[in-house]
Amino acid sequence: MTAKIGIACDHAGKELKQLLQEYLAVTDFEVVDYGVANDSQASVDYPDYAALIANDISQKKIAKGVLICGTGIGMCITANKIPGVRAASVWDEFSARMSRAHNDANVICLGSRAVNDHRACDYLKIWLETEYEGGRHQLRLDKIKNLENTYLRSPS
Repeated sequence: MTAKIGIACDHAGKELKQLLQEYLAVTDFEVVDYGVANDSQASVDYPDYAALIANDISQKKIAKGVLICGTGIGMCITANKIPGVRAASVWDEFSARMSRAHNDANVICLGSRAVNDHRACDYLKIWLETEYEGGRHQLRLDKIKNLENTYLRSPS
Protein backbone atom coordinates (compact mmCIF):
# COMPACT_ATOMS: atom_id res chain seq x y z
CA MET A 1 0.00 0.00 0.00
CA THR A 2 1.32 3.42 -0.97
CA ALA A 3 1.67 5.96 1.82
CA LYS A 4 -0.23 9.21 1.42
CA ILE A 5 1.34 12.64 1.71
CA GLY A 6 -0.78 15.77 1.90
CA ILE A 7 0.23 19.14 0.53
CA ALA A 8 -1.36 22.52 1.16
CA CYS A 9 -0.54 26.19 0.99
CA ASP A 10 -1.98 29.62 1.46
CA HIS A 11 -2.05 32.25 -1.30
CA ALA A 12 1.67 32.98 -0.85
CA GLY A 13 2.71 29.41 -1.48
CA LYS A 14 0.82 28.47 -4.66
CA GLU A 15 3.81 28.50 -7.03
CA LEU A 16 6.06 26.58 -4.66
CA LYS A 17 3.27 24.07 -3.96
CA GLN A 18 2.91 23.41 -7.68
CA LEU A 19 6.65 22.82 -8.03
CA LEU A 20 6.73 20.48 -5.03
CA GLN A 21 3.72 18.57 -6.38
CA GLU A 22 5.67 17.95 -9.58
CA TYR A 23 8.54 16.56 -7.52
CA LEU A 24 6.23 14.43 -5.36
CA ALA A 25 4.61 12.97 -8.49
CA VAL A 26 7.78 10.93 -9.09
CA THR A 27 8.00 9.58 -5.52
CA ASP A 28 6.34 6.52 -4.05
CA PHE A 29 3.76 8.65 -2.24
CA GLU A 30 0.15 9.15 -3.20
CA VAL A 31 -0.19 12.94 -3.15
CA VAL A 32 -3.35 14.48 -1.71
CA ASP A 33 -3.87 18.17 -2.55
CA TYR A 34 -5.61 20.07 0.26
CA GLY A 35 -5.52 23.42 -1.54
CA VAL A 36 -5.36 26.29 -2.06
CA ALA A 37 -6.23 25.80 -5.72
CA ASN A 38 -3.37 26.72 -8.03
CA ASP A 39 -5.62 29.01 -10.06
CA SER A 40 -7.15 30.77 -7.05
CA GLN A 41 -6.58 34.51 -6.75
CA ALA A 42 -8.09 34.80 -3.27
CA SER A 43 -6.18 35.63 -0.12
CA VAL A 44 -6.73 32.79 2.36
CA ASP A 45 -5.90 32.09 6.00
CA TYR A 46 -3.05 29.62 6.52
CA PRO A 47 -4.52 28.09 9.73
CA ASP A 48 -7.44 26.69 7.73
CA TYR A 49 -5.14 24.70 5.44
CA ALA A 50 -2.65 23.65 8.12
CA ALA A 51 -5.53 22.29 10.20
CA LEU A 52 -6.82 20.15 7.33
CA ILE A 53 -3.53 18.30 6.93
CA ALA A 54 -2.73 18.17 10.66
CA ASN A 55 -6.14 16.70 11.44
CA ASP A 56 -5.73 13.98 8.82
CA ILE A 57 -2.26 13.12 10.14
CA SER A 58 -3.63 12.98 13.67
CA GLN A 59 -6.37 10.62 12.46
CA LYS A 60 -3.80 8.59 10.46
CA LYS A 61 -5.56 9.25 7.14
CA ILE A 62 -2.23 10.41 5.68
CA ALA A 63 1.35 9.64 6.75
CA LYS A 64 3.05 12.99 6.16
CA GLY A 65 2.35 16.53 5.13
CA VAL A 66 3.90 19.47 3.31
CA LEU A 67 2.71 22.95 4.28
CA ILE A 68 3.73 26.17 2.54
CA CYS A 69 3.06 29.78 3.47
CA GLY A 70 5.13 32.94 3.17
CA THR A 71 7.55 31.97 5.96
CA GLY A 72 6.51 28.43 6.90
CA ILE A 73 6.21 29.60 10.49
CA GLY A 74 2.46 30.19 10.67
CA MET A 75 1.71 26.81 9.14
CA CYS A 76 4.13 25.17 11.58
CA ILE A 77 2.62 26.83 14.65
CA THR A 78 -0.89 25.85 13.58
CA ALA A 79 -0.07 22.24 12.68
CA ASN A 80 1.68 21.67 16.00
CA LYS A 81 -1.55 22.46 17.87
CA ILE A 82 -3.00 19.12 16.70
CA PRO A 83 -2.12 16.02 18.76
CA GLY A 84 0.26 13.62 17.06
CA VAL A 85 1.64 16.22 14.68
CA ARG A 86 5.33 17.06 14.73
CA ALA A 87 5.72 19.89 12.23
CA ALA A 88 9.08 21.46 11.51
CA SER A 89 9.82 24.73 9.79
CA VAL A 90 12.74 23.88 7.52
CA TRP A 91 15.15 26.43 6.05
CA ASP A 92 18.28 24.43 5.11
CA GLU A 93 19.63 20.91 4.61
CA PHE A 94 20.55 20.49 8.27
CA SER A 95 17.10 21.42 9.59
CA ALA A 96 15.48 19.13 6.98
CA ARG A 97 17.65 16.19 8.03
CA MET A 98 17.49 16.72 11.79
CA SER A 99 13.73 17.30 11.84
CA ARG A 100 13.35 13.72 10.61
CA ALA A 101 16.39 12.00 12.17
CA HIS A 102 15.92 13.36 15.69
CA ASN A 103 12.33 14.61 15.84
CA ASP A 104 10.51 12.21 13.51
CA ALA A 105 8.71 15.21 12.01
CA ASN A 106 5.65 14.17 10.05
CA VAL A 107 5.06 17.63 8.54
CA ILE A 108 7.56 19.83 6.74
CA CYS A 109 6.77 23.55 6.62
CA LEU A 110 8.42 25.72 4.01
CA GLY A 111 8.40 29.45 3.40
CA SER A 112 7.84 30.48 -0.20
CA ARG A 113 9.23 33.93 0.58
CA ALA A 114 12.12 32.53 2.62
CA VAL A 115 13.64 29.75 0.50
CA ASN A 116 14.55 29.43 -3.15
CA ASP A 117 12.15 27.13 -5.02
CA HIS A 118 14.81 24.66 -6.09
CA ARG A 119 16.37 24.58 -2.63
CA ALA A 120 12.90 23.84 -1.24
CA CYS A 121 12.81 20.76 -3.50
CA ASP A 122 16.20 19.73 -2.14
CA TYR A 123 14.96 20.15 1.44
CA LEU A 124 11.85 18.11 0.73
CA LYS A 125 13.94 15.35 -0.87
CA ILE A 126 16.28 15.23 2.15
CA TRP A 127 13.31 15.26 4.53
CA LEU A 128 11.58 12.38 2.73
CA GLU A 129 14.75 10.28 2.48
CA THR A 130 15.90 10.72 6.08
CA GLU A 131 14.92 7.97 8.49
CA TYR A 132 14.08 8.56 12.12
CA GLU A 133 16.99 7.37 14.29
CA GLY A 134 14.93 6.41 17.34
CA GLY A 135 17.10 5.43 20.30
CA ARG A 136 17.71 8.29 22.72
CA HIS A 137 15.44 10.52 20.64
CA GLN A 138 12.39 8.35 21.37
CA LEU A 139 12.49 9.34 25.05
CA ARG A 140 12.09 12.96 24.01
CA LEU A 141 9.21 12.19 21.65
CA ASP A 142 7.55 10.22 24.45
CA LYS A 143 7.80 13.32 26.64
CA ILE A 144 6.11 15.39 23.93
CA LYS A 145 3.34 12.78 23.68
CA ASN A 146 2.90 12.90 27.47
CA LEU A 147 2.55 16.68 27.30
CA GLU A 148 -0.10 16.35 24.60
CA ASN A 149 -1.98 13.81 26.71
CA THR A 150 -1.73 15.94 29.84
CA TYR A 151 -3.09 19.05 28.18
CA LEU A 152 -5.80 17.14 26.32
CA ARG A 153 -7.13 15.90 29.68
CA SER A 154 -6.87 19.26 31.44
CA PRO A 155 -10.05 21.34 31.66
CA SER A 156 -9.88 24.67 29.86
